[in-house]
Amino acid sequence: MLHYFLPSQFAKRVIDITPDELKEKGVRGIITDLDNTLVEWDRPGATPELAAWFEAIKQAGIKVVIVSNNNKRRVQSFAEPLGIPFIFEARKPLTRAFLQALAMMGLKKEEVVVIGDQLLTDVLGGNRLGLNTILVVPIAQTDGLWTRFNRKIERKILHAMRKKGMIYWEE
Repeated sequence: MLHYFLPSQFAKRVIDITPDELKEKGVRGIITDLDNTLVEWDRPGATPELAAWFEAIKQAGIKVVIVSNNNKRRVQSFAEPLGIPFIFEARKPLTRAFLQALAMMGLKKEEVVVIGDQLLTDVLGGNRLGLNTILVVPIAQTDGLWTRFNRKIERKILHAMRKKGMIYWEE
């Protein structure tokens, strides 16, 4: 059961994931979460550093779709200035939005990686479809109500995985 929550990889920040590293692994597309993965949940737009990362990803020929459980207004106002397609109210970890993102990119699941900050939504949703997943450290230390609840459960899951020797990084 725990294997559904085990990411393929761990990174401190999304900008630490390089286009070269992704291409080396055969990645041609990224499904990424928005809030606390790309920017703080209350930051309206991309930082200059993140915008440069997106440009490098684009220059490498890697497609990106933002898949968020947040509402249309929030996701659209972030994604449109960057020219990134998006899916809002995704209801992750359900697989519908992940499948929709794959179709939008025209890629196979072996060619796509899911990047997110939550085990219970991003990692679980991606793993359920057999996608590679990368867990990143949440950018902000504050969360909305549902996410705070999820984080409590995630800490228990991480503790259990650490105890079984399934993970090696520190939070």
